[in-house]
Amino acid sequence: MVATDIQVQDQSQAGERGSTSSATRRNQKSNCDATQRLAKGLGWFSIGLGLAEVLTPRGVSALIGIRDDKKTRRTLRNYGVREIGAGIAILAQPTAARWLWGRVAGDAVDLSSLAAAFQSKRNDKGKLAFATASVAGVTALDVICAQRLSRGEQTQDPQNQRQKKETKATKVVTVDRSPEEAYNFWRNFDNLPKFMTYLESVRSTGDRKSHWIANGPVGSKIEWDAELVKDEPNRLISWRSTSGMFANAGTVRFEPAPGGRGTIVRVEMDYAPNGGVLNSAVGRMMGTDIGQRILHDLRNFKQMLEIGEVTQSDASIHSGMHPAQPPAQGKETK
Repeated sequence: MVATDIQVQDQSQAGERGSTSSATRRNQKSNCDATQRLAKGLGWFSIGLGLAEVLTPRGVSALIGIRDDKKTRRTLRNYGVREIGAGIAILAQPTAARWLWGRVAGDAVDLSSLAAAFQSKRNDKGKLAFATASVAGVTALDVICAQRLSRGEQTQDPQNQRQKKETKATKVVTVDRSPEEAYNFWRNFDNLPKFMTYLESVRSTGDRKSHWIANGPVGSKIEWDAELVKDEPNRLISWRSTSGMFANAGTVRFEPAPGGRGTIVRVEMDYAPNGGVLNSAVGRMMGTDIGQRILHDLRNFKQMLEIGEVTQSDASIHSGMHPAQPPAQGKETK
């Protein structure tokens, strides 16, 4: 009889534990779903705000009480590009905390800019105060969402590693020119916009330093500064960004192809070095996929060296499309 009572008690306790475990899982799933909904909502908000800043910077400056001028419009458009990039990234990966932490970093920049605007007598202090309170409120939501996502990611390490890898790419093309010719053409940074179609200009600003301007969405510009890390004539060029919203680093190598059949050009690029945030999203805005964009540029580079110009079909003017002239069979690795 005693044994039977103990057995019944054990079964009852096991049932209670199972019920508690199921309830815990349901609560966890509910919290996870709520966090993802909040993340997506913030993503759409980011895109909406970004579009307003890019398309109607005068209206935004009037709304927040800042005097409209050329510098203000340029700043708002740059902030808008950042917001659009953040929104795209959040909607693409609503469980990734880094995109929300990127928004938090952007919020800090916005709050700093608003605080600086209070120093000017030409700005509307009342509207600035309202704008600052609004940004502070959104920042609180961003922090809460980012913290929740960070806790959830602790049990999803494999997924996090996969997301980190998405910011890196290596692509190779074989060019029917010597390593010296390939290196010299690439090393002259004025040539880069000729085959990197998203670039508007690259300007030398001093010893081993340069300023880059790229075409962003809806006519906006993305700018950053970079420096040479390594420069080995006819062998490799390594660089990294030093300022600007678009962090990136990479290396291009020039290796003699077997049998004297030209040069193997290998590009290794990271759009989010040192765990940077938002940068792969900015990269996608200039080309829907990092690897595809690099491959597209390498094909253009091959054409520039071999025939002196980039030949493209009508379809290839769209981001990520391929030039009309395909590479020779066996000379390119995806």
